[in-house]
Amino acid sequence: MLHYQPGAEPGDAPKLPSATSAPARPDDGRPKPHVLLVQTQAENAGAQEISRLLGAGLRARGYRVTNLFFFRKSASFDEPPDTLYCASSRPGNPLALLRMLWTLGRHIRTLRPDAVLTFQHFGNVIGAGISRLVSRAPVVANQVSSALSMSWPVRTADIVMGSLGFFDRITLNSHDMEREYSRYPAAYRARMMHVPHGFDDKALTLSKQAARQTFNLPRDRVLLGCAARLHPHKRLDAAIRLLPDQPSWHLALAGQGDDEARLRQLADELDVSDRLHLLGEIPPRRMAAFLACLDVFVFPTQAETFGLAAVEAANAGVPSVVTDLPVLREVLSFEGKPTALFVDAADHAKLSEAVARLLTDQALSNELRQNAKGLKLRYSVDAMVEEYVRILGQVI
Repeated sequence: MLHYQPGAEPGDAPKLPSATSAPARPDDGRPKPHVLLVQTQAENAGAQEISRLLGAGLRARGYRVTNLFFFRKSASFDEPPDTLYCASSRPGNPLALLRMLWTLGRHIRTLRPDAVLTFQHFGNVIGAGISRLVSRAPVVANQVSSALSMSWPVRTADIVMGSLGFFDRITLNSHDMEREYSRYPAAYRARMMHVPHGFDDKALTLSKQAARQTFNLPRDRVLLGCAARLHPHKRLDAAIRLLPDQPSWHLALAGQGDDEARLRQLADELDVSDRLHLLGEIPPRRMAAFLACLDVFVFPTQAETFGLAAVEAANAGVPSVVTDLPVLREVLSFEGKPTALFVDAADHAKLSEAVARLLTDQALSNELRQNAKGLKLRYSVDAMVEEYVRILGQVI
């Protein structure tokens, strides 16, 4: 693990400790630190799920935890305890943006946290920048955004800030992310740490019929599904395009986002609107029931840094077809065995063939389910939280 030396300047690279270094924050009975989790929008998505789990884990270990969001995006957001907002909605003009930033700084200055953990690219760049202006708390930046999702100004700001020491630590959630960031400056890379995500076990708890009744979904049809933000990068149009060739297939999408209108229009054009079920955003406590509805989980995403939704689905025993990305091959495996079927999701024929194979090849589906039983061992929430406890012990 990496430690800063006393008196180090913000731009200095952290130095490796000796093999006998003790944790910087022993459990000696003193009050645990106050940790502030800063994130962009409040919605029920992957990054928010990770911060929810992390916050709950730290709180269970005696830390005081406050969640601070720039703005609320979803009315159905299942907010954790001790949550604050800088704005009620996304700023729509420069004045609203300045007001949000001012409120962000005021919250951080008032809370006086012992450490600030930022999430997502805007959360990292804006959160760390404002935090450094109003607080002396160390900043741990969580890189959970793929390069594809970052505009070049934001990515440039991230590189500069990480290299100059705005971030005391930078966590990456997969080895594929580490390879992607291997071209970054040495001062940036010296702060990077690999911390895999943990996840809640969302194993099947209802019968398929009971689960479908809960969501008013057809009981006697083949049901494909995906849980994801409705965003072009998730490439959910590829899943909709599966329906015209298979009149018995239905598709259920759990999520919200700006791409909803385009997806609805596509379904209309393909004359499959009656077989597309847009369920909106589903809170974490209902995700197990959603997964219990499905015959196949379809994940045609264009870019990921971890793929939490696909990991949850595979662990829940849902046969899964996912985009053949290096990061998904890394994450969706246990002891070298695949837990999902990988395919070039941009190739319509191959995607359709893969889904049909899982629906008809029971031996393959059972093999993937068996392999996926190891995912909850590989991605333990407790292990993730303990890594952050160790990081906090280093930087505070």
